[in-house]
Amino acid sequence: MGKKILVILTSADKFPTTGKPTGWYLPELAHPYKVLVDAGFTEFDAISPKGGKAPLDADSIEAFKDDAACQWFLKDAKAQALVNNTKVASQVKASEYDAVLFPGGHGPMFDLATDATIAKITAQVYDKGGVVAAVCHGPAGLVPVKLANGDSIVKGKKVTSFSNNEEDAVKLSEYMPFMLETRLVELGATFSKADNWKENVVVDGRLITGQNPASSSSLGKAIVAQLK
Repeated sequence: MGKKILVILTSADKFPTTGKPTGWYLPELAHPYKVLVDAGFTEFDAISPKGGKAPLDADSIEAFKDDAACQWFLKDAKAQALVNNTKVASQVKASEYDAVLFPGGHGPMFDLATDATIAKITAQVYDKGGVVAAVCHGPAGLVPVKLANGDSIVKGKKVTSFSNNEEDAVKLSEYMPFMLETRLVELGATFSKADNWKENVVVDGRLITGQNPASSSSLGKAIVAQLK
């Protein structure tokens, strides 16, 4: 295919206030990655704020121990090399990528939501006609993204993310630096949500967002559709 995808992962491995372990959430990368690879897209790089091994939320390994795509991802040498040897932003050039993918997990709320360097790369990929996709808490990475015209990447766009209702349901709202749904609306997005844990992918041109883990495979299919 010749198209190259930049995966952006969190380096945050715990909740700052409680020390509860977190990181990136397994199916939110494994599912879209498998869809992309199966569609013929094989060129990936990964970056994170700190580089090196990006912390994987152990709860997601347990929760998806019977999920075929997740188990494949954990055993696939190329996929494991990607997440265990992430680069830092200064080691990549936006001009090389056709798409950016932000998997979720609560980690992005604590680092990607304020990472100006990664936000700049994301804006550059989008401004040159690339696809930007994010799922669950991955859209936290969109919060600092300002396009060349000075607007938020989500201003005037239809988006979704892990909803306030879902955050309340998992009883983690009080530990968040902000509520993601609320912040996206404040930035000018039109937010849509399905019932808790139901699949919901919103495509607004080259901006693709998914609500929760159940939306991960469909997010991958939407990225494939845009890249093709």
